[in-house]
Amino acid sequence: MSEYLLEMTGICKSFSGVHALKNVNFKVRPGKVMCLAGENGCGKSTLVKIISGVYTKDEGEVLFEGKPITKITPAEATKLGIQVIYQDLSIFPNLTVMENLAINSEITAGKKLVNRKRWEATAKEALSKIGYNIDLNAKMGELSVADKQLVAICRALLFDAKLIIMDEPTTALTKKEVDALFKTARQLRDSGIAIMFISHKTEEIFEISDDVCIMRNGENVFAGPTAELTPQQFTYHMTGRELTDDHFIPKNVSKEPVLKTEHLTLKDKFEDVSFELHKGEILGITGLLGSGRTELALSLFGLEHPKEGTITLNGEQVKISNPIKAQKLKIGYVPEDRLTEGLCLQQPISDNITLSSLKRLSNAIGLIKNQDILDDANIWKEKFSIKTDDVRKFASTLSGGNQQKIVLSKWLSNDLDVLILNGPTVGVDVGAKQDIHALVHNLANEGLAVIIISDDLSEVVVNCSRVIVMKEGRIVGEMTGDDITENNILDIIR
Repeated sequence: MSEYLLEMTGICKSFSGVHALKNVNFKVRPGKVMCLAGENGCGKSTLVKIISGVYTKDEGEVLFEGKPITKITPAEATKLGIQVIYQDLSIFPNLTVMENLAINSEITAGKKLVNRKRWEATAKEALSKIGYNIDLNAKMGELSVADKQLVAICRALLFDAKLIIMDEPTTALTKKEVDALFKTARQLRDSGIAIMFISHKTEEIFEISDDVCIMRNGENVFAGPTAELTPQQFTYHMTGRELTDDHFIPKNVSKEPVLKTEHLTLKDKFEDVSFELHKGEILGITGLLGSGRTELALSLFGLEHPKEGTITLNGEQVKISNPIKAQKLKIGYVPEDRLTEGLCLQQPISDNITLSSLKRLSNAIGLIKNQDILDDANIWKEKFSIKTDDVRKFASTLSGGNQQKIVLSKWLSNDLDVLILNGPTVGVDVGAKQDIHALVHNLANEGLAVIIISDDLSEVVVNCSRVIVMKEGRIVGEMTGDDITENNILDIIR
């Protein structure tokens, strides 16, 4: 019996002459959690697709349970016991939770007729794997990102797997949900199943993984026990540079608030919310999923409509009836789910960047020159260091961090007073995360009023000069300066 469940040696893969993987060596032990880490574009996804049979390697050797594998298809990978939970979740948005959970098992078992009781039993079994409760008849397309992620994870756990690959499974989960997932992962590990965990989040990697493999530019630069690394060493291997967390200290906060809410109430979402936002500060709004934090942001951008309370902007009471009105009032909003709400992925980068600036770019009769769009997009490409050689390429060709920079550019190409960032670094790697944070710090120091909505407490602590904590739709705490710590926030949330 081999010491390793999966061994990959000298793996190479090229696309049109460009090396995606160069001599990668990779090992996964049974009954262990292995973390595969690296910045976007480092080759992680290519390696996973070779393991799961989506891609064929150009060179190298693959052993599974000590036996060589020369060529493998996705169906054969499943038979071997390899299950992959991809980041796009592979869900059916028009089907119910029950149907999404049961359909793969039904197809695999060769069932031809629908038996609702059997499907319901399969779905309940899947949910029980991580102690998760949800309406089985709810449509997947109507669920939050977090709920979609959890359903996809439950579905994968139904199969008799020897290796489960989780591609950034905690991207949209709260701390409580992450804890539930990690509990399940440890149970699976203790039963002998190998878990391959792909993540950008340093704290999660050190919490859950036994071993780690770090990739950079298509090569693995470290492989070994996680205990042999410090967080600083881990970050260095990931990025090739020393990174520091500089806590934001506002330089020039306005005396009068640019934005003020009084007793704002949205039925069943939040109640009696009053706060002020000043130019030059970064205000953090945090809380668990369901605390009302996102609905509050949507209300400030005209996507939700509170029935009680007032919003005052630059000293004047306003009604924000829709996003167009919000934009006219110089409010920008970066959504949590940039892929479906913030970007047109199959459109050029240039069109995405200038989408909210069409009026500014148009001439007297409403026409826009294509060259003006390209010139404007190139300005923001350079300003935000968006990594592309041509802004005419589709937004889908970029990494998560660069896509987020596009969404930011789209709003900042306008003259804003208030910028609302909902989960600003969800799904981006550690290097891009720090770049975005530094960018937001600079914007605040230039006089922009910024709201960061996040349940990533380390992000809140590093970036926010004042923090509001929400729970069950109400503001339950506020802190500033040195009082902003993860423990103090947790004490209020719990």
